[in-house]
Amino acid sequence: MAGRTQPLVAGVVTALVGFASSFTVVLAGLRAAGATDAQAASGLLALCVTSGLAAAWLGLRYRIPMSVAWSTPGAALLVATGPIPGGWPAAVGAFLVSGALIVAAGLFPALSRAVAAIPRPIAGAMLAGVLLPLCTAPVRALVEVPALAAPVVLTWLLLHRYARRWAVPAALAVAVVAIALTTPGTGAAGGPGFRPVFELTAPAWTVSAVVGLALPLFLVTMAAQNVPGMAVLVGYGYRPPFGAGLRATGLASLAAAPAGGHAVNLAAISAALAAGPDAHPDPDRRWIASVTAGTGLALLGLGAGVATALVALSPPVLIEAVAGLALLGALATAVSSAVAEADSREAAVVTFVVTASGVTLLGVGGAFWGLLAGWLMLLLFRRRSGGPEPASDRAAGPASGRAAGPASGQAAGPASDRAEPVELPPQAGHREPAQPSFGPGPT
Repeated sequence: MAGRTQPLVAGVVTALVGFASSFTVVLAGLRAAGATDAQAASGLLALCVTSGLAAAWLGLRYRIPMSVAWSTPGAALLVATGPIPGGWPAAVGAFLVSGALIVAAGLFPALSRAVAAIPRPIAGAMLAGVLLPLCTAPVRALVEVPALAAPVVLTWLLLHRYARRWAVPAALAVAVVAIALTTPGTGAAGGPGFRPVFELTAPAWTVSAVVGLALPLFLVTMAAQNVPGMAVLVGYGYRPPFGAGLRATGLASLAAAPAGGHAVNLAAISAALAAGPDAHPDPDRRWIASVTAGTGLALLGLGAGVATALVALSPPVLIEAVAGLALLGALATAVSSAVAEADSREAAVVTFVVTASGVTLLGVGGAFWGLLAGWLMLLLFRRRSGGPEPASDRAAGPASGRAAGPASGQAAGPASDRAEPVELPPQAGHREPAQPSFGPGPT
């Protein structure tokens, strides 16, 4: 009986940790992009349902624990980009373009190989610049609302030391208690704002939204979530079908976008929770955990209205602080990747500075300009020194090959050189490799 229930329990834990650890990042991102509270709640619900359906289909179809989640770094990108010309409809249009590009990457391996050819330091620096604004929120919260923020940060510190996977959910729980004790009217939990919300938005397309949001969202989702998610599965001895995973998550992104969902992708931290020995001793039974996690995430989406109402009641900096705590590990991974190679360090720093500046030029946000500036500087200095071109074999692959251990639902650093973005046979491997040593990664 224990063998039958073990993957079910692992799936439930995966869903709870993934949702509680990073839904604040999603809501902060959607609201920063111009969504109303109802539209943000709708987006969170759509992401939960489509992610859950994609995970269930992939697990049942391939009998591999292919966990699926929303793009946490993509949500952080929305925070860093802020409102775009054309407002929320233009953001929804950008979500659709990003989803279409993910489907295209699944259909045409050359496109996913092109993403993997982004030099590792540049990809890491862009992600670090995207994450930095949210990661400074805990410091700002300690200054602006110390009575509320101090218990949250202390709880995170203690749990991060002794029970890492529960650190962010516990910090969120403390924030909820603090909000309930200090905000008048939180007892009226029966209002319409607490019910599930599904609100469609007619998309609009602008050049600035496509270049400044859709392309960076596609790149950060591929480099920081999809590729490391496959690397985790490869590390546990599976041979996952990368193209099928991209097509499934891209279609899920397209389905979620009109309701406000920004991006659905293969997960890394959830993959580690569902694909490891803790899910089941038999690797061929662990797919049950990922299917259970997908089902649980879809059900948790019914609470999106409650989650959004909670965020609306709290000081914005407090919820951003919880999101920032969830992303600190990802920031450390991204910075380490950015400065790992001495000959690319200055170009990586330029990418980081431009991205983190939050500048908007010609209606295009800092993530695109940071990536472009880093590429140009890398080309300039490597040509002057007679060094290799940026897409050399040494730089091929977005990032470090280590993905997350059972930490909270943090966003990952860029992915492994070892996981080539090519179609792999769908069968699971039968050897049990040594358990990978994971650093912080995404949900």
